Amino acid sequence: MKNTITYLGHASFALYLNQKKILIDPFLTGNPQCPSDISPSTIPADYILITHAHEDHIGDTLQIAQRTNATIVCVPEITRWLREQIEIDPEHNIENMQIGGAIKTEFGKIKMTPALHGSILPDGSYGGLACGFHLTIGSINIYFAGDTGLFSEMQFLAPHNIDYAFLPIGDRYTMGPEDALIATKLIQPKTVIPIHVNTWPLINQNVASWKSQVESATNSKVRLVKPGDTIIVE
Repeated sequence: MKNTITYLGHASFALYLNQKKILIDPFLTGNPQCPSDISPSTIPADYILITHAHEDHIGDTLQIAQRTNATIVCVPEITRWLREQIEIDPEHNIENMQIGGAIKTEFGKIKMTPALHGSILPDGSYGGLACGFHLTIGSINIYFAGDTGLFSEMQFLAPHNIDYAFLPIGDRYTMGPEDALIATKLIQPKTVIPIHVNTWPLINQNVASWKSQVESATNSKVRLVKPGDTIIVE
């Protein structure tokens, strides 16, 4: 079976990589963009990657992890909160990471990248540093920026020949279209996919217009995905 990335709306994804099922920021319940046939009570997962602790990103992690026994990858502050929840087995496998660190998994390498954003857990406590993820699967490099503003260190991703970059463009809480265009210039991905956009009116943007701007100003191709769309990773 081919490696795939399925968009679940907002900033949530279901990946199938090297025969492993990976969720990134599984915000399903309450996500107005989530496909109706996707549910935390049925979605499969071997790994869950969390970029930060806001409820529209940590989402249904506890329910899914309890049901699937998926390994959770996150910063230590989120780990502490997860361990305190009675819904999750205290022996549950959680991979602690921090910005700049990398781990090898059954499906490939995960490197935790910086993100400029806040992070507060559902109980109001500090959720640690927000992050993004750089995944390396064989010769394929995928960058999930998470919620972030523009920062100059994005340029250090360019030598990695990023195949797919998932960048927020909604503005207000993350980069807007103008800064996301600059980010694309810094990262130089082969394909860029706009996310964290049009979920609610406060983050509405014209993604078709952004696609035209990016493809006029860079060598990157923009792929517009709708919730439920699947990208074949190759």
